[in-house]
Amino acid sequence: MLDTLLPILIAAALALAVIGAGRRVRLWRQGRPARVPLLKGLAAMPRRYLVDLHHVVARDKVMSNTHVATAGGFVAAAALMILVHGLGLAEGVLGWLLLAASATMFVGSCFVARRRRNPPSRLSKGPWMRLPKSLMAFSLSVFAITLPAVGLLPEDFGSWILALVLSAVLVWGLGEMFFGMTWGGPMKHAFAGALHLAFHRRAERFGGGRSTGLKALDLDDPEAPLGVETPSDFTWNQLLGFDACVQCGRCEAACPAFAAGQPLNPKKLIQDMVVGMAGGSDAHYAGSPYPGKPVGEHQGSAHGPIVAREGKALVDAETLWSCTTCRACVEECPMMIEHVDAIVDMRRFLTLEHGNTPNKGAEVLDNLIATDNPGGFDPGARMHWAADLELPLMADLQQVDVLLWLGDGAYDMRNQRTLRSLVKVLRAAGVDFAVLGNEERDSGDVARRLGDEATFQSLAKRNIATLAKYRFQQIVTCDPHSFHVLGNEYGELGGHYRVYHHSTFIAELYEAGRLAFRPWKGGSVTYHDPCYLGRYNGEFEAPRNVLRALGIQVAEMERSGFRSRCCGGGGGAPITDIPGKQRIPDMRMNDVRETGAELVAVGCPQCTAMLEGVVDSGAEVRDIAELVADALVEVPAGSAAHGKGQARTARPQAEEVV
Repeated sequence: MLDTLLPILIAAALALAVIGAGRRVRLWRQGRPARVPLLKGLAAMPRRYLVDLHHVVARDKVMSNTHVATAGGFVAAAALMILVHGLGLAEGVLGWLLLAASATMFVGSCFVARRRRNPPSRLSKGPWMRLPKSLMAFSLSVFAITLPAVGLLPEDFGSWILALVLSAVLVWGLGEMFFGMTWGGPMKHAFAGALHLAFHRRAERFGGGRSTGLKALDLDDPEAPLGVETPSDFTWNQLLGFDACVQCGRCEAACPAFAAGQPLNPKKLIQDMVVGMAGGSDAHYAGSPYPGKPVGEHQGSAHGPIVAREGKALVDAETLWSCTTCRACVEECPMMIEHVDAIVDMRRFLTLEHGNTPNKGAEVLDNLIATDNPGGFDPGARMHWAADLELPLMADLQQVDVLLWLGDGAYDMRNQRTLRSLVKVLRAAGVDFAVLGNEERDSGDVARRLGDEATFQSLAKRNIATLAKYRFQQIVTCDPHSFHVLGNEYGELGGHYRVYHHSTFIAELYEAGRLAFRPWKGGSVTYHDPCYLGRYNGEFEAPRNVLRALGIQVAEMERSGFRSRCCGGGGGAPITDIPGKQRIPDMRMNDVRETGAELVAVGCPQCTAMLEGVVDSGAEVRDIAELVADALVEVPAGSAAHGKGQARTARPQAEEVV
């Protein structure tokens, strides 16, 4: 009886899966066109799945092993089941391999069941709670019906009743594994996720690469949309990426805005985009809601507005403005979904089309347009803080080794102390440097994160034109936001530069023997990783190397390195100022307090401002440049890299940028 039923059941499951796949593809194709190398992406998919994706999954060793057993067992069991029971190729080793694969899958499903017995709050419930049973049903039924095929049980073992029971259990498993995979069940991520890896909008992330710069809008094309108004305004592979979400909630657990009680949950946001793509409401969402916003309030369609001025919509505007763009969600996502890209795309529409930037957002954007800086300060006052330093100007020298990019911290009295310290360090090391002075404009980072792509591109193009007048080998800045924009986002507009964060540059100066320090005699120190230096650009070690060179043993916070908690200062969040239950910088200073550190070292003006703004913090906040400047001692005259005469050759040379 099973010999007759099995090929029919398998063929029916495959046919339904193919129909579901076609339906799913049509949903994705509602999005805008995107150039994707289809064959190259499909060829790269196995490596991206087995190496790149598992590099993220492996951060949780138990779940990594569980995933290997369950997913690997399923893929092998499904393929072998088609051969053994669908095509009748049970002879030889295939049947035994099928037994091994289904047994491995069953072991993995036991761990999934254990995980679901008392699941953490970040995991979605609802249909996901039945997943362990479905995995067990598939693996056990396949194992049982294969025993006679390999001769471990007689072919006529049992009765027709047993055959029907096994068939029913197999139908259950096939329904979840094949039908649900393409029609929208808990296993949907297995189908969409694999294709998402193949057609990812940031293919350069794979193979150990890094891609964090926002993609530019074509403002010269009158037909190009200014941001994303509806789900169908996303590119088709972005919609595919949303559909790949496994609802594990790692992004939710990492999100500083969610932890602070602001109305943002990155997992819920992605699921709302899936709801909009297919049409409907979020009433069936079974995970954590946006803080303060119950499930069931949001609905939409593929061609309807994501954020509506009146009535129900997929997302409230304040959800989008809560994001600090820290990329903690992206860093933790095992499916490598790009949450921040989607949020900024939606912000672009609100800002460019509606002028809907909350609180001080509109004022800051107006200041950037009028004065080239977000504070609205007199552009001619950019260098007032350095009147006594006699800083060399690019306009006078025309060519130097290092262009020192000041950033808009030049208008801030607190950050001026950092800049003065950095100048002292550069001079102590004999670095050949100069500044743009009043020719420098805002890098455009704030405008871009607030969605004003037009102002960003205007600022960027004018800065690029200014930089093109001079010759230098590298740019150094103490602002990770300027560091990121100049190094990773100006290139699309024609500006290609070697850019260094000051911590990296100082570390290299020390390694070259051009700096010497007196021993550290202060108290205990911890270090806060800026998001735009760490997660965005992968620089975690250079600041710590500098602190070690000072003789400081860093007391690491629990959330540090790539899992560092955001200070709350990125993405224009202090400007839009969406309220929550607590402030993000307060939470970060609590992390500092847990280390017992008396001082927190930072490497970002935004982080300095946010952390120093915490009342009764109990720890002093100082930039790395300040610590280095205070510890400087004169380099011995006989050292290999002493003096300005060797400053030009002590660092590896790069092509001059014209």
